[in-house]
Order: sequence, then structure tokens, then C-alpha cells
Amino acid sequence: MIDKNQYCLTLKHTIKDALTLLNEVENGWTVFIIDDAEKLVGVVTDGDIRRGLLNDFSLTDSVEPIMKRDFKYVQRGQLNTNLINEYRLKGIKMLPFLDAEFKIERLLDLTTLRSIIPVDALIMAGGRGERLRPLTDDNPKPMLLVGDKPILEHNIDRLILFGIEQITISIKYKGDIIRNHFMDGTDKGININYIEEKDALGTIGALSLIEDFTNDTVLIMNSDLLTNIDFEDFYTDFISKNADMSVASIPYKVDIPYGVLETEGDHIISLKEKPSYTYFSNAGIYLIRKELLSLIPYNSHYNATDLMTKIIETEGKLITYPILQYWLDIGKHEDYKKAQEDIKHINF
Repeated sequence: MIDKNQYCLTLKHTIKDALTLLNEVENGWTVFIIDDAEKLVGVVTDGDIRRGLLNDFSLTDSVEPIMKRDFKYVQRGQLNTNLINEYRLKGIKMLPFLDAEFKIERLLDLTTLRSIIPVDALIMAGGRGERLRPLTDDNPKPMLLVGDKPILEHNIDRLILFGIEQITISIKYKGDIIRNHFMDGTDKGININYIEEKDALGTIGALSLIEDFTNDTVLIMNSDLLTNIDFEDFYTDFISKNADMSVASIPYKVDIPYGVLETEGDHIISLKEKPSYTYFSNAGIYLIRKELLSLIPYNSHYNATDLMTKIIETEGKLITYPILQYWLDIGKHEDYKKAQEDIKHINF
């Protein structure tokens, strides 16, 4: 997490203060200068300080004359993957995210973020995990360790890599263990809220209990998945196709060990010898336009497949996004064992 306050100085500070701060803080690429109202008014880099000293400014002079007043920033509504990648290519390493009053909401470290996609995320983490008993007798399935951290934490950390900061976790079985581990997300520099399901609400029914969304798109995923899906490409595909809902899918190959006859009545019209068929199965990760959430009944059991059926019936745009990266549903003991080995080799 980047503590924005550690990177900020005021107009009253000196060039020496800025130089000291650049030397002291981690990732000391830029100092952000704010006025008395805490609005961002300029930025200072070590290059600005060197040029200032060459122009006969002294270390005791105010930082104001050497700061750049023309600086790059983003605000809500401007976030898009193309803009962020453009700034990254220009060598910008720390990018301020400003609110409507030009105050810094957070600082974006473009050296670690893969992208910044404007979505709110809901992670479904309320399941009992019956098939993984006795491992889940004392621990909820999302908190089972894969490698050195819980399954759920792998998913949260991947969302963070793509700049997603608004995350809601739906909990039920032993939900306090999840809540006590992640708290409000401050330690990870994000905002985590919780929905506690009194009754099981299905795979997306908990969406009806979220009162407000920051962004126009919502990402929903199951918590018991281990995946390195490219969330940026998933989102870009969704937006470019102007879809109402996108369903991430995984290929499932079926090999038929016999010759297959295609018939019309009792007539054979073709023969395929030991064919293979590839089907695409639901991967438990979805993108949905916020406007469609009104279709989900309040506090009722409702599955993603129910919404998919509704979209098809109303001739909305429902698309699929094949996952080309790693994906594993940790539902059984053999899956959990496989995950422990796979985590050693997955490139997150």
C-alpha cells in the first residue's frame, strides 16, 4: 500500500525538504506538492531539483519555484487501460488519482500495477466446502492455504494488480475468520466491505444487497478459484463488444473412443472416427453492466445462470470470454492437492 501522505509536501517546504523526502521514501520518484486546502498544485522530481540548483536556487529556498505545475493525473471517469499504458510508456512511475476537488485520493504505482480497470468486484466466499471436509470443519474453504497464503488472498491480490480497489466479499460459513483476516482492506491499500448472507443467495444473489457502486461495471467471481486470468483483457473485450454480461469460460475437451454416426432417422449421413469435441464451461467469473443489477431480486437466491437466461430471453448481449491462462476450481481434495503443486509454477 502506498501511503500518499508520505509523498506530500506543502508550498511552505524547502527544496532540501523535497530532496530529503525523495531519499527517504520507498519508490522515491516524485514528491507531490499540495496547498493549504490539500489540493495538488505541483510535483517535484530529482531532475527538477538538479535543474533548480543549476539555476542558482539554494536548498533553503521554497520548493514552489522549481515544481512542475503541468503534471499528469487521472480522475474518476478518466480511468481506462489505454491511458494508463500510455503514461507507463512515457516513463511515469507514480500517478496521482484525484477527486473532484483535486485532492489526492491515492497514488498509483505504475511499476507494479498491470493495469487499472474501472470495476467494482464481488467475491463469493460463503460456501461450506463439503467436499473438502475435514479441511473445512474449522476453516472456510476460501481460507485454505495454497502455498503461503489463502485461496481468497491469491484472488484479492490479483484484483489489486489490475488496480481494482473496491471489493465486496460475500460471507456466510465461518465468515468471521475471513473478516478478521482481511479487515477493511487498509493493509492492502483497498476498500473491502462484507455482505453476510443469512440464507444462501446463490452465485450472484448477494449483488442485490450492495447499496452503491463506484463504477459502471461489476466483476463477480467465486472465491475458490485459482487463476491468473488477464482481467484487463477480460474487461477490454467486454467494453469493446458493448456487452451486457460476459461469462469467462474454460475449454473442456471430450474424446470419443468410438466412431460417431450422424443420422437422419435410420439413415447414416456421415461418420466421424474417434472425434474430439471442445465445449466451453462456465469458469465462475463474470462482468455485468451495473444497469442489469436491477433484474436481480432483493435478498433472494439467484444464480448467474438465472441472469444469463434473462438476458437471452430479453435479447440482451451475453458473450463468453475464453480463459487462455491457468484456471482451477478447488472443489475436491484432488483439486486442492493439484493446486499446491501448481502454485509453484504459475506466473501471477
